[in-house]
Amino acid sequence: MYVKTRMTATPFTVTPQNTVPEATAMMKDHSVRHLPVVTDNRVVGVVSSSDIAKASPSPATSLSTSEVTYLMSKLKVASIMTRDPVTISPDALLEEAAIAMRDHKVEMLPVVENGELVGVITESAILDAFIELLGFRDPGTRLTIDTDDAPGVLARLALSTARHHANIQHLAVYRGQDRSTLLVGVNTPNTEALEAELSAEGFTVLRKLVNQ
Repeated sequence: MYVKTRMTATPFTVTPQNTVPEATAMMKDHSVRHLPVVTDNRVVGVVSSSDIAKASPSPATSLSTSEVTYLMSKLKVASIMTRDPVTISPDALLEEAAIAMRDHKVEMLPVVENGELVGVITESAILDAFIELLGFRDPGTRLTIDTDDAPGVLARLALSTARHHANIQHLAVYRGQDRSTLLVGVNTPNTEALEAELSAEGFTVLRKLVNQ
């Protein structure tokens, strides 16, 4: 799955010359925590709600409310933004975006094509894609299966499901040292006969989740 299939296109943005209160208002109005900072549609930074919180005076400050308001009204996004942020291409895989976010400890990546901003990809979008790929909310049955980690395991699994006219809609493999855990989503809530055959074939069904 590609970044372009999950990104938010034409995201809300600010410029380096916008004030911090203006950025705060935009985040609040549109329920976002990060904004790309652009100049001529080219990304020059990212500003986040945490950046704004760090730049805001402490509640213990001796300044009056009016003084704090005045100082914040003069503060520009340019002075608190993260410059030269990590970006990603719309043709990159979601896995690449996830790794970039994890490695750089960020929750959002500007998506850039030909040097210009075309969207943003967020942690939430990647989590939604992960849930969809595993089929956790899809109708049918999701079986968690323990099996040996050996050639031909998936072929045996496919033959068993085919014999019971069940269609594998989702499949994930978590590998251990010599064992693997399979997450298998099939398109039927009635899997008793399939489970019996899987047991006879040496598979162990650890858990069953049925979504109607």
